Amino acid sequence: MKMKTIFSLSLMIACGLAAGCVSTVSEQKTGAVPFVKDKVEARYERPVAQVHEAAKQVIQFNGTLLRDTALLGNTNTTFALEGKVNQRTVWVRVEALESRLTLVQVQARGKAGGTDLDLVHEIDKQIALRLAR
Repeated sequence: MKMKTIFSLSLMIACGLAAGCVSTVSEQKTGAVPFVKDKVEARYERPVAQVHEAAKQVIQFNGTLLRDTALLGNTNTTFALEGKVNQRTVWVRVEALESRLTLVQVQARGKAGGTDLDLVHEIDKQIALRLAR
């Protein structure tokens, strides 16, 4: 009986260590499987306002926009978007690097904390296509 209890306790601790918190591109924390690639970065030669609007439109086209905030405390103009697409949470960070150079980071996680790189690449590609119009 004691051996089963020790084994069960050890298994629960191991599972707790395997799952953890990860930082999102919007500077929040979420429960997820750590140490797994879940985001993509891109740079666009467009003003931050134009890229921010394109990112919002892409999330709204594919799902639901839940949050659109300006991140304070950063030296550059930075926006963070959060939405739900295909039952996954998607975060998009839009940051001005220069007046006409903007950094975009796209990140996606499922309910159980797993990643969806295909969705991340698709969102990034759609943002690029909207900017090309």
